[in-house]
Amino acid sequence: MILGVGIDVVDVARFGESLARTPGMRTRLFTVAERERPLASLAARFAAKEALAKALGAPSGMRWGDAEIVNAPSGDPSFELRGSVRRRADERGVGSVHVSLSHDAGIASAVVVLES
Repeated sequence: MILGVGIDVVDVARFGESLARTPGMRTRLFTVAERERPLASLAARFAAKEALAKALGAPSGMRWGDAEIVNAPSGDPSFELRGSVRRRADERGVGSVHVSLSHDAGIASAVVVLES
């Protein structure tokens, strides 16, 4: 059963300006493994985290670093949940998190579907 759906889009250049203006943002939003990725990839990962938060009902108290996008050897992205995000997913009865990322023409986007 579908428990939640979230979608988000990010203007890549504007996101890059925000990261440049507020250097601590990169540390707050991304795990160590995510931080070194190219800007478009970071923007897509930020969109995915926003989409995940929406799918989970946008609860307060979730930490950005508790949701990490990891890639399978094939390149397919998936979420690794821990801490505050894992607790919220467990509360909602989430068994599977599906994520799709895209970036093209200066826009990054992500869709998240939560399944029991």
